[in-house]
Amino acid sequence: MVRFNDIVDEILKYNPQADVPTLERAYIFSAQAHKGQTRLSGEPYLVHPLEVAYTLTKMNLDIPSVVSGLLHDTIEDSYVNKKEIEEYFGKEVAELVDGVTKIGQIPLKTSEDSRVENFRKMILATSKDIRVILIKLADRYHNMQTLNFLNSDRQVDIARETLEIYAPLAHRLGIEWIKGELEDEAFKYLHSLEYKTINTKIAKKKKERDAYIHEVIELLKSKFEQYELHAEVSGRAKRLYSIYRKMMLEKVELDDIYDLTAFRVKIDSVKECYLALGLIHSFFRPIPGKFSDFIALPKPNMYQSLHTKVVGPYGEKIEIQIRTHEMHKIAEEGIAAHWKYKEGRAFDPKEDKIFGWLRRVIESQQELKDNKEFMEVFKIDLFPDEIYVFTPKGDVKELPKGATAVDFAYAIHSQLGHKCVGAKVNGRLVPLRHELKSGDIIDIQTNPAHKPSKDWLGFVKTSRAKTKIRQWIKAEQRERSIELGKTLIEKELSKHDMSFSKMLKSGELLNIGKEFSFETVDDLFASVGYGLYTPLQVLSKVIPENEKPGKLKQIISSIKRSKDNAIKIQGVDGMVVRFAQCCNPIPGDTIFGFITRGRGLTIHAADCPNIHTYDEQRRIEVSWELNKGFTYPVKLKVLGDDRKGLLSDISSTMASNKVNIIGAQAMTNSDRTAAGIYEIEIGHMSQLQKVIKSIQKIKGVRSVERILGTV
Repeated sequence: MVRFNDIVDEILKYNPQADVPTLERAYIFSAQAHKGQTRLSGEPYLVHPLEVAYTLTKMNLDIPSVVSGLLHDTIEDSYVNKKEIEEYFGKEVAELVDGVTKIGQIPLKTSEDSRVENFRKMILATSKDIRVILIKLADRYHNMQTLNFLNSDRQVDIARETLEIYAPLAHRLGIEWIKGELEDEAFKYLHSLEYKTINTKIAKKKKERDAYIHEVIELLKSKFEQYELHAEVSGRAKRLYSIYRKMMLEKVELDDIYDLTAFRVKIDSVKECYLALGLIHSFFRPIPGKFSDFIALPKPNMYQSLHTKVVGPYGEKIEIQIRTHEMHKIAEEGIAAHWKYKEGRAFDPKEDKIFGWLRRVIESQQELKDNKEFMEVFKIDLFPDEIYVFTPKGDVKELPKGATAVDFAYAIHSQLGHKCVGAKVNGRLVPLRHELKSGDIIDIQTNPAHKPSKDWLGFVKTSRAKTKIRQWIKAEQRERSIELGKTLIEKELSKHDMSFSKMLKSGELLNIGKEFSFETVDDLFASVGYGLYTPLQVLSKVIPENEKPGKLKQIISSIKRSKDNAIKIQGVDGMVVRFAQCCNPIPGDTIFGFITRGRGLTIHAADCPNIHTYDEQRRIEVSWELNKGFTYPVKLKVLGDDRKGLLSDISSTMASNKVNIIGAQAMTNSDRTAAGIYEIEIGHMSQLQKVIKSIQKIKGVRSVERILGTV
């Protein structure tokens, strides 16, 4: 268990002038705020902020960061507010604590959209101060170590989020030791059987493995000494998740993986790194195609090292990394080794290459309104497998593995991407979807009249290319819709001898748009062009009653009588609404509306698999009006023992819950089980859940599930 003195000792190692009194005040403040609170483990809650602060000292962070680590849960989990923290510890610490608090305020077990909003908040907070994400990483690091005290569902949810988001973030920030720890802890809960199997087998061979590592280290040292090369050599077994990932990638068993050990050579200069590499290749046979030079071409997170795989003693494959002591510091600490707050200057992401990916994600957060698109972009930038290519002038561009000529064009400039019609790779013409390789020289061919294609989204790999293409397509679709809507409105007005140009100049069309909650006339035109409204609906107030067709009056009156008025549409009234039969949403389901030409608004459940087939431009926000008293058809599948009276008990239970059965099918199986499909009328999700729980309590019922769509 970490003590406060451990934090002080650790921080004084890298910052002898540290403001220890402020640390002490933060420790006392945190202890008072969390007094009487305990974690699920039964430990005093104060243990957690102490662990977080200690982890931040291992990152070599500044006093405000460590103080914020001690205070990071005080706003969320105690009576303390941001103003009090600012009074006691200053605005800088208050902003950091508030940033971390805002990230964690949305519970993990919420809808997918809420989880994405959580990540958006994290990126926004990070754009203001990178230390927010470092404190959050330290927080997640300790939470993963105590995950065993949560229920299994929470363990899996948190472990998955850790593996998908937090471990890659640690990697992107260059903090490899946290990345490795987070991956192994997540692996333990997501694939527990595989974790135990690999861990047990590795543990059984520990003595044998340790002896082999020692032998290789001594051999390397003796060879270096012969050439008066002063090197520090170490070795270790590879991490469990790294081994598992290799097994999955290569589709092999653990016994078929031979490079389970990695060795590291730390040396004084870059020149000596290459000398050491030559020596290693002279007495260990290198494996072709398994050498990477990250010194000449550093990774985006500043990582530099030479990587080589060789055949070691007894024919075993081993990996050796060669780097300077400074490179090793950066490899282990990442951004912390590059820290600038200790120089008394504010963080500026424009100064450092390491933050290029973060700038891209921040831009995406601002430009992409759709949550699914944002998460796609976010994950693309979190999981790069880099290649390095060149412009005709010799400038190096880093792209993800699998990137195409179009990705390269957008990496240079968005307009170059838009006008791209072809590419030469190493002097040879290639298709736009051609995948680039490290070392390629790319020359982009353009045409001023050319426009991006929607098909490009099927093969581009970079988040920048995807974002820019989608933005262009949406803008183009909007322009077309504006022109179409304008034409349709103008034609409708001409039928009634009304002047389109006069109404436009006088502002009458703008006033009509405002009645529909549109800010501009173009928004009004676009809504008609998209099919959101008909010209008659838009112009219904200015067209004389005697000139309105009877059909329109019938549609409006039928809408008013329809049960679909249980749907509330943001800024819209009087639309034809129908429910999608593929998911049959009911009040309580999260829903979306999609405009369909000639069919009005179709309502889908948020988890309906078919919503991905719709154009996002046609999606609008909708919500339930819960005071209408309507009912909706829901199908339930009940599986149980084939016993006498089961059907009667189920029917009685539904009746006692005041639910009307409008259809039922029953069948028996050879294994003496019975299955029934019941179509019932439900008013709200809470009522459905109550019915399901009641049926589950019936003797002999094995399972009850809701059926989406038709059976």
